[in-house]
Amino acid sequence: MKKLEHKILQVCNRNRDGSYATQANRRAILSLCVAQLNDAGYKVNELKPHDLKGRHINSLVKRWKVDGVSNGTMKNRMSALRWLAEKIDNKGLVKSNDQLGIANRKYITNEDKSIDLVDLSKVDLSKLSPHVLLSNELQKEFGLRREEAMKFMPSYALGGYPPDAVDKIMIKPSWSKGGRYREIPILNSRQVQLLERVQALVKDGSLIPIDKSYKQHKNTFEYETRKAGIGQTHGLRHLYAQNRYLELTGWLCPAVGGVYELSDAEKQIDRQARLQISTELGHSRLQITGVYLGSWSHK
Repeated sequence: MKKLEHKILQVCNRNRDGSYATQANRRAILSLCVAQLNDAGYKVNELKPHDLKGRHINSLVKRWKVDGVSNGTMKNRMSALRWLAEKIDNKGLVKSNDQLGIANRKYITNEDKSIDLVDLSKVDLSKLSPHVLLSNELQKEFGLRREEAMKFMPSYALGGYPPDAVDKIMIKPSWSKGGRYREIPILNSRQVQLLERVQALVKDGSLIPIDKSYKQHKNTFEYETRKAGIGQTHGLRHLYAQNRYLELTGWLCPAVGGVYELSDAEKQIDRQARLQISTELGHSRLQITGVYLGSWSHK
């Protein structure tokens, strides 16, 4: 391990801000930055975090642009670098995204990014172990994030009751992004049957096998879903959001249905549906539903 990376990881160990996943992601980003500075010819075996200058940041951004890294990914990396700059009391180290030429994220595209486990022509379910398969189905049927679906524990989510005796599942703060508790309604027999299958498999445990840590099972999850042809399972949340929108409004969302002029009454229904879906997905901003559903104003 290079000296600079070692010193940066010491800073991370002293400042455990955010969830486990956030911390792990931050450490990975900062380690990547050190490796890329090394590739660029900087003497990372002699540098300490306080030695970092604007030229180092500029070098990283220049490489990311050449590599075709997306604006969203670059912004995530800049967030990690700003966090480091704050912890070493050098807030001026990292310029604004505008100054660095990093454009705003393009949240709304009106492209359908959902995937459906039922499309057997694209997905080989035999490649998935029972724990991974059920986690994927939870993402599809309840709109869970990957980490939430992996850590899902029916004994907590159902409050100790059988699935057919409750009308909602409860998402534990330690499973979720930002540590936010939320509830998601149980609306159909398909969801009930899925919860029964999860309960039968794990009993009082979670969808992380008892012989694995979260990190170990995450590696298994990513390997199996990639091998099965699913890839990024976040598309299952898109599918959930789109299906819920249709249930709540009676019409397809713009990401699926294209361009349509809403009446004033329909605009109110659209807004209420988006608020409901945003709550179920665990988002605090209504705007983010545009990522999943598209926007009627986006042509």
